[in-house]
Amino acid sequence: MKNYYRALTIAGSDSGGGAGIQADLKTFSALGCYGMTVITALTAQNTVRVLGIQAVPPEFIALQMDAVMTDIGADAVKIGMLHSPEVIGVVAESLQRYDCKTLVLDPVMVTRNGDKLLQDDAVQALKMFLFPMATVITPNLAEASILLGRDITEQSQMADACRDLTDLGCGRVFLKGGALSDSVSVDYFYDGSSGELLKLESPRIDTRNSHGTGCTISSAIAACLARGMELAAAVRKAKIYIDGALLGGAEVKIGSGHGPVHHFHDWWNI
Repeated sequence: MKNYYRALTIAGSDSGGGAGIQADLKTFSALGCYGMTVITALTAQNTVRVLGIQAVPPEFIALQMDAVMTDIGADAVKIGMLHSPEVIGVVAESLQRYDCKTLVLDPVMVTRNGDKLLQDDAVQALKMFLFPMATVITPNLAEASILLGRDITEQSQMADACRDLTDLGCGRVFLKGGALSDSVSVDYFYDGSSGELLKLESPRIDTRNSHGTGCTISSAIAACLARGMELAAAVRKAKIYIDGALLGGAEVKIGSGHGPVHHFHDWWNI
């Protein structure tokens, strides 16, 4: 019998379909993985705004983990929105119990508009419990600024930020620079164990449809790892994938605000 490549996302649900669990599943499918979910929170949102967030009880999060891991298992896990220390603790305990070793941690903390998605005391819990377990962390510039306690607002600061982020417990960092206004989109990957520093550049794509970009590229890394790629190769592949998804969805009209990227740009066109 054949086996699927299995990718699990532990994150919040986006009712508008552009980010969170929904973006993760689309990305897993587009990159050849069987996707599974552990939902940590429900959001009522669309392309314009977030109307509300409903947390999932920690004990039910643990039950979802048990259901998936005792039957199907996972070759890689992507971790997104974890809003409280209690949820972080439950997720960390479950990951340890099921010996999940390939973990892509996207420390989701703030929305595009600056709204906080993570309680203040949860930031320390992330560092303490999940950073040491992660294969790679994938913060954006705003999240890196929170984690380091200083503003990271320029490309010239990104390499040093990557090195400093590894001091927080995870030895590998993919720092997303999409918030910069340069004509070139720049991300950095740093491997603290080898000292390898990759600067990944591509032409910036002018589009309003960028909702879910961070979730998508982190999930793409997880999908590539689930398929057996080395981390540096997975990061390069994920960068190519998100550039294609941004370009594929750039001219599409959906909703009244920031629309999603086109996750299936290699499969069908509008």
